[in-house]
Amino acid sequence: MILLAGAQAGIEIHEYPPSEIKKAVAGTGAATKLQVQFMVMRLLRLKSAPQPTDAADGVAAALAFALAPDLPKIQPIRFSIR
Repeated sequence: MILLAGAQAGIEIHEYPPSEIKKAVAGTGAATKLQVQFMVMRLLRLKSAPQPTDAADGVAAALAFALAPDLPKIQPIRFSIR
């Protein structure tokens, strides 16, 4: 649904491999989920990690895009709605 809504709004969607997100946020592509959560907290000066834990993954992906726009990207997904 999110991809469909983005397509309808004309928003370009980017995907990053998990190891690139981890590298951008935690400094290593082999970072654990806890390390990524910790770095999200530190980078955003939060008192606790976003909950549920998948929310921290989403925030990490957004941070990777914002902090390192020259990351290798998977080709953008473009949908055409007829």
